[in-house]
Amino acid sequence: MNWITVAGALAALCSMISFVPQAWRIVRSRDTSSISPTTYGFTVSGFLLWTMYGVGLGEWPLILTNSVCFLLALFILAMTLLPQEKKDAVADKIDPT
Repeated sequence: MNWITVAGALAALCSMISFVPQAWRIVRSRDTSSISPTTYGFTVSGFLLWTMYGVGLGEWPLILTNSVCFLLALFILAMTLLPQEKKDAVADKIDPT
């Protein structure tokens, strides 16, 4: 494996993992007051477009990485937009403690 492949794999891993702490924090705290829905709207759109670009090129690394990031960012956006009662219900299903 050459350094370019390693760098790309590490970049993909970092990109995918980067959303997990925010998503988990939302589930645990149920607080999204400091999250900008506009920013996450653009983020979700960007990941969707990158996924489509990867599909068009037939590039599985682009498709996989951006699909995972899309889903995590979409979850964060959805939780930001939900009313508190529904946010609590979703969070309780994921982490009932």
